[in-house]
Amino acid sequence: MNHSTTQTINQIAESAHVVFEAETKARDDALSKARALTRASANAIRAIHRGDSVEAHRHLDAGKNLFSEIAEELKSFPGLYYAGYTQDAIKEYCEASLTTAFIEMCELPTPESLGVPVSTFLRGLAETPGELRRRCMDILRMGYSDEAETLLSEMDDIYSVLITMDYPDAVTNGLRRQTDLLRGIVERTRADLTLSLREEKLKELLRRTIETHESSLIK
Repeated sequence: MNHSTTQTINQIAESAHVVFEAETKARDDALSKARALTRASANAIRAIHRGDSVEAHRHLDAGKNLFSEIAEELKSFPGLYYAGYTQDAIKEYCEASLTTAFIEMCELPTPESLGVPVSTFLRGLAETPGELRRRCMDILRMGYSDEAETLLSEMDDIYSVLITMDYPDAVTNGLRRQTDLLRGIVERTRADLTLSLREEKLKELLRRTIETHESSLIK
């Protein structure tokens, strides 16, 4: 191997070290921030289920800042931005944002307003009914409510939209499997609401019967 060839190979190696060092640092930073984004999203969901809107939005704001940092820092590393761990964290952020909006009955965020990939947003949307079901169950433990019926209707709407996304998994990143699971969640929730409504009607019928009986005894 002549001197020129050796020098060229060494230069390639030096350039490779620079590239790999930069990418490794970006990856480590992204992993750390992705974990923090996942935690912030989970905390937002827990807070909104407790009815603590202020705390939920505090965590969502923290998540927004983390996502912005991730997106900015990975501009030069699209492979890292679209890596599974990064997109999964962003999906959790989308789910938390959507869950909060549904429960508060506010305007829903969009992929554009959040600045996230459409496929990742839809995967977050597909997981939202699981949290809405949890909300429904909390409501039904206190008795039947129109709010639970509204949430079920919204779950139905989500499923109706997602079932139309008939594209390859390589494009949607596994959305079809999530949509299939979603159908079971919607149907179980519908069954629970139907049972709760029947129980509520039965309680009302018994109450009226008792009142009528007591009234007749007084007379």
